[in-house]
Amino acid sequence: MNQPQIFNFEQNEVRTILVDDEPYFVGKDVAEVLGYSNTQKAILNHVDEEDKGVTKWDTLGGKQNMTIINESGLYSLILKSKLPNARKFKRWVTSEVLPTIRKTGSYTNVPQSFAQALRLAADLEEKNQLLEQQIAEYEPKISYLDTILSSTDTVATSQIAADYGMSAIALNKLLNHFGVQHKVGGQWILYRKHMNQSYTKSHTSEISKADGSLKVVMNTKWTQKGRIFIYNLLIAEGYYPQMDLEEII
Repeated sequence: MNQPQIFNFEQNEVRTILVDDEPYFVGKDVAEVLGYSNTQKAILNHVDEEDKGVTKWDTLGGKQNMTIINESGLYSLILKSKLPNARKFKRWVTSEVLPTIRKTGSYTNVPQSFAQALRLAADLEEKNQLLEQQIAEYEPKISYLDTILSSTDTVATSQIAADYGMSAIALNKLLNHFGVQHKVGGQWILYRKHMNQSYTKSHTSEISKADGSLKVVMNTKWTQKGRIFIYNLLIAEGYYPQMDLEEII
């Protein structure tokens, strides 16, 4: 285990350390930068056991046990963060922190021969390629709101429900349970506190009845602003889109 290194991201301290030549980060520091109010809970809920550990750290109060997380754990916290600059933090880590750690963190392992130098260079190249692959795998999930919610069209409740692996009936009941909407005359209507927020639009459609006559019905569709509202609400209540669940599993 090498000496700790301290980096600063927008006046926030992020402590790092090398464990068996693998960079680890103090989980509390990362969680605070990413806006988690309960850092301990965030690490417990979002970081897999194999991606974290505990080490003793010198503090003003003496040696304390600190939870540290590896790169995979770091990306898990970035993925779940609601902070707008989570991506900026990711770019900072991958473009500044990790390269610096890899250049200076293993300074004691100086190659003693040309063959060792070649081996070290090959190992670094392999690690860099692995990192690029990890970033490529996480990038689509980090940009979930940018890609899935980029359309300006209104969408039906059934389409949003499908993102969460549930039916429109189940999602409507869930939104009713959370005090978002209630049913009036067969149509789901937002409660007053959510009205005039541009979350929904009403659409009329005609349905053919058994006797051949037409019936005009009103349907509520969600704007992209409304879809983002639902996303943030459900995430806070522990309901994740299928895209995110794939990463958790």
